[in-house]
Amino acid sequence: MSSALELLWVEKYRPKSLDDIVNQKEVVERLKVFVKERNMPHLLFAGPPGTGKTTAAHALAHDLFGEGYRQFMLELNASDERGINVIREKVKEFARSRTPGDIPFKIVLLDEADNMTSDAQQALRRLMELYSSVTRFILIANYPSKIIDPIQSRCAFFRFQPLRKEDVVERLRFILENEGVDYDEGALDAIYEISEGDMRKAINVLQAASYIGRVTVDQVYRVVGMAKPKEVRDMLNAAISGDFTTARSMLRKIMIEYGMSGEDVARQLHRELFSSDVKMPEEMRVLAADYLGEVHFRLVEGSDDDIQLSAFLAWLAMMSKRLGV
Repeated sequence: MSSALELLWVEKYRPKSLDDIVNQKEVVERLKVFVKERNMPHLLFAGPPGTGKTTAAHALAHDLFGEGYRQFMLELNASDERGINVIREKVKEFARSRTPGDIPFKIVLLDEADNMTSDAQQALRRLMELYSSVTRFILIANYPSKIIDPIQSRCAFFRFQPLRKEDVVERLRFILENEGVDYDEGALDAIYEISEGDMRKAINVLQAASYIGRVTVDQVYRVVGMAKPKEVRDMLNAAISGDFTTARSMLRKIMIEYGMSGEDVARQLHRELFSSDVKMPEEMRVLAADYLGEVHFRLVEGSDDDIQLSAFLAWLAMMSKRLGV
């Protein structure tokens, strides 16, 4: 998806105020206090991607300053502009400027702040002190542990949770109906399983699947290059039953038909290994999870995909016979 098209989607479906944000009740209630008082400390938003951190920052600024809030907010993506020069020049210049009388402070929004260099973070901590009377900083991070302690201690911490299934599915249904796209209900469940609570990823998958026509389960898994969970479970069950030849044939079909890498297959194997539809003793499940971790490490290090995954299926077949499964 092009950046221009992505921006169009974001602006079209992004909540306009804090009241529109779902599944982050505790965060929203705390932010509303800042809006009511028209005052706030520096903020640190942390949590998984696609859970509404950037949206919450925009909604907060909108509720504070109204429709023209963007002229009082400097938004930077720290993964692109993360060096010390950006902090010393662009951020400092904006932070030190005065605000109109009816505007209590300006906002500097640093998205993906966990990608900032150490020098940039050290420079930022001083700016947060010097210009706190006219500027507040909102830092957004997927991994807050990468933010240095002096900055964390200057910020109020907000933890965002992954979105619930019903909220993601409801939003996807809302988009489909407004865009006039036909869909199967099962496809929405599949998109949620793939996105794991990441709304941005869910919308991207939905858009990719909708280009081909009606959004179905098969289309969803095809556009993301993943095998259907049932196919992976059938492969595991074949190996556990001792039919290694059939299991390996299914593995080859999955890798060729879906064009999946060995690491992707290993991740799906790990997910389905704990499914109730995969029948094996608990002892064997523990051993399989341990051995699959070793296989994944070898794949990351550059081992042959086919050899390592075939070895895992062979191990399952041998262990099932030893344990009398």
